[in-house]
Amino acid sequence: MSSVRERLLSTLASQLGNPHGVLGKGVALLLNRGNKTAIASAVDAAAVPSGGNVADIGFGGGAGLPLLLERVGADGVVHGVEISADMLARARSGHTRDIGSGRLRLAEGSLTALPLTDDSLDAAITVNTVYFVPDLAAACTELARVVRPGGRLVIGIGDPDAMAKLPFTSYGFTLRPVPDVIATLEHAGCTVEHQRLSTRPIPHHLLVATPR
Repeated sequence: MSSVRERLLSTLASQLGNPHGVLGKGVALLLNRGNKTAIASAVDAAAVPSGGNVADIGFGGGAGLPLLLERVGADGVVHGVEISADMLARARSGHTRDIGSGRLRLAEGSLTALPLTDDSLDAAITVNTVYFVPDLAAACTELARVVRPGGRLVIGIGDPDAMAKLPFTSYGFTLRPVPDVIATLEHAGCTVEHQRLSTRPIPHHLLVATPR
């Protein structure tokens, strides 16, 4: 019985990091529902400018894409970067008009290999993604690379103590203390503001980083 439970938890953890297949469709809905408040708060914290060039990196179920599209308006561009081919396909089918107009540009990529040029973004968000990156320093350096000096990069993470109590996070998640993530962003050349969200069931932290 324990081996069955372990397989189920391992599968769930894998799906959360890279939603795919039939299960991935359900996971996408769960991600959108569970992360809704954290994503909306990250968009607010990013201070997305009208007409801006912005990104949702690791957008998963895609809840952040329409929020960013609304903020940038008709003259802005939203980039959606995602490691999951199935989530990219899902976003493409749901945003044909925005893709056709060039307002939404979707691409495959990871936190450590972004298909974006240096200093090209006014703002970027990434929520509940850094648990799946072994090399946090490389991810923070890459994120800081694509956001212009003075722009805003918002990393949203669940509270690590609360996350550690969930049964699936021992399968492939790397839960880092919040001060460690802040220090890594600072080492990547950012100043960082720490905001706390009382989201349920997992409180979240928003790390609002400004590349220097």
